[in-house]
Order: sequence, then structure tokens, then C-alpha cells
Amino acid sequence: MLKTRVITATALLAGLLAALFFLPPLAWMGFCALICALAAWEWGGLAGWGDKARIVYAAVLGCLCFFLVAFLTPPTDWFRFIFGEAGPLFFISGLFWLLIVPFWLWRKWSLCHWSAVLVGFLVLVPPTVVFIALRESFDPLTLLGVCALAWVADIAAYFSGRAFGGKKLAPNISPGKTWAGAIGAVIGVLVYCNMILFATKSNWKIEFEIQHVLLFQPVFIGLAVWGIIGDLFESLLKRQAGVKDSSNLLPGHGGILDRIDSLTSTFALMGFISILLFLRFILISQR
Repeated sequence: MLKTRVITATALLAGLLAALFFLPPLAWMGFCALICALAAWEWGGLAGWGDKARIVYAAVLGCLCFFLVAFLTPPTDWFRFIFGEAGPLFFISGLFWLLIVPFWLWRKWSLCHWSAVLVGFLVLVPPTVVFIALRESFDPLTLLGVCALAWVADIAAYFSGRAFGGKKLAPNISPGKTWAGAIGAVIGVLVYCNMILFATKSNWKIEFEIQHVLLFQPVFIGLAVWGIIGDLFESLLKRQAGVKDSSNLLPGHGGILDRIDSLTSTFALMGFISILLFLRFILISQR
């Protein structure tokens, strides 16, 4: 089992890095749209849909991701992109993760056929669009750095949870998660993000002052917290569907959704927070 996990993880990392650094823009959009389509197919399984409905839904969401980026707003300028046609998508998905999902976890709602269509769209399409646009607006290393945020959170949560144990975070949803792990994830993300912030601050188009640095701290904490919430959200849906993994597409690792659960919330909030930060910086610069 361990050997299978290692082989699959190595292949996944190699495939992601190859696509990230070598695919031309149109092929990169197609690659990300395919990942979204596979995740949407798994989503249909969690919602209890039949095979035909799952395939149609996967095709629709994959095509939406591709055409949203390819034909609506050029993704080569990040702030122009988030204030273009994609802006309302980021805003609505951000509100969904901030306001609806915590309440969903508290009430332990189940997916029904009509809600699964809309919720699946909000969970999968906005983060995929952000994933595509970040590489085109900045560079592959920037996107890799954002992905690493979620990986750092997972690693910090694992080791702090193992070291300290203690009270369970959400025993009825994901029995393995503890408060110690969650706190460790937040601390790990804060350390990582501040290191990146100070290492790259010379590349920003604003002069960093103390209020700018302090402004980022709740953003970093929020990304860490909602990464955990994204993980819990998928865990709840799997528990309600009576499955351990979202699929068997990735030997030893389950499905696509199992690997991107925390990234869905993190990347969706990236678009939402970018809008708020940009507006904030405009206000600061006009004082």
C-alpha cells in the first residue's frame, strides 16, 4: 500500500510540474479543465447521481472552466482579471465559503439533487479558474507557492496533531483531526506566508509599511482556517455518501477530490481576498 502511494504521489507531482512549467497557455487551460471535470465526476458520485448524469455534469463544468478563462477575460493581468467578468464568480464563491459552508458543517446538511448542481459549481469552478489564471498572470513558481500553502498546512497539522493529540476538532465528521493539528496548521501557514511575503516584497507595486504587513496576517490565518474547512466539507459529504474516498482514480490516494479538498476553498478565497485587498490598497494609497 505504501509503495503504491509513493508511486502515485511521485507520478502526480511529476505530471503537475511538467504541466505547470512546460504547457502552453491553451494546453494549460485544457489540463486544468480536465482536472475539474474528473473532480466533478466524483462530485456526482457523492451526490448519488447515475453514470450519465455524472458524465454530463463533468463535461459541462470542465468546458465552463475552459471557456471562462479562454474567451471572457484575459488572465494575463491578475487585477484586471478579478475585476472583469470573473469578478462576480469570485465574489459569490467567496461568500459561499465564508458564510454558507461553516453553517453547512454545523447543521450537517446533505446534498440533494438540485443543490448538488449549484454547490458543485461553486466548489469546483472558481478555484479552477483561479488556478489557471495565477500561472498566466504571474508565473509557475507563484502558483506553486500558493499550492505549497495548503501542503504546509497539511504537514504542520499532521505533525502537531501527532505530537500533541488532544481534543478532536470535528469527531463526527473527521475523527482524525484535532485542535492541536488545526493550530499547528495555522502557525505553519503564518510562518510560511510571512517568509514568502518578506522574500518577495520588492516585487510588489506598493511600498510596504507596517499597516500593509499587519493587513496580511488575518488573510494568512483565514486561508489556513478555510483550508481546514474545505477538508472538513469534503469529509462530511463522503461520510454522508458512505464512502471512504471520492473515487479510486488515484491508486493509494483515493480520488481527485481527496487531493484538492483544501485547495478548493483556498483558491476560491484567493480570488475573493484579492478583490478586497486591491480595494483596500486603493483606499490606503489615496490617503
